[in-house]
Order: sequence, then C-alpha cells, then structure tokens
Amino acid sequence: MGKTREEIKVELKKHIVEYLNLLDIKPEEIEDDQPLFGPDLGLDSIDSVELIVLLDREYGLKINNPTEGRAILVDVNTIVDYILENK
Repeated sequence: MGKTREEIKVELKKHIVEYLNLLDIKPEEIEDDQPLFGPDLGLDSIDSVELIVLLDREYGLKINNPTEGRAILVDVNTIVDYILENK
C-alpha cells in the first residue's frame, strides 16, 4: 500500500529542508501552497536543480524539461500531485 498524500507532504518537506540545507526553516513551517521560489523561502535556480535531484533520488522521477520543472516545482501541493500522478 502506498503512502497517503499527507504522508508524502510531510516526507517531502523534510527532504526539501535536508537537500537544500534550509537551516532556519523547520519542515512543518513550509505551507502546502507556499511558493517555493520568491520572497518567502527565497529559493533560486540552483535550488530548483537540487529539487529535481531530490525527486529523482527519493521518488525515481526524472524531470528533463525545464518548462515542465517550473510547472511542477511551484509549491508542495504541485510537487505531491506530480509524485502521485507519476509513481
């Protein structure tokens, strides 16, 4: 039996903090619909590469198209949707 949507969200937030070395942020402080890029979390293009590596390593999902990546890496909700649709 697979993980629930909520379990994936919790796990993903832990991975984001870990992979991106977000020392000042706890996983539970990341809102599901909070934009990952921009002023809130302040992630940049290098972080997007790390997120793509995270999805590959942790979920076996490859994102080769940068446009597709931008559409997926919006917030926790869109990433979880992508994981659930493609696992």
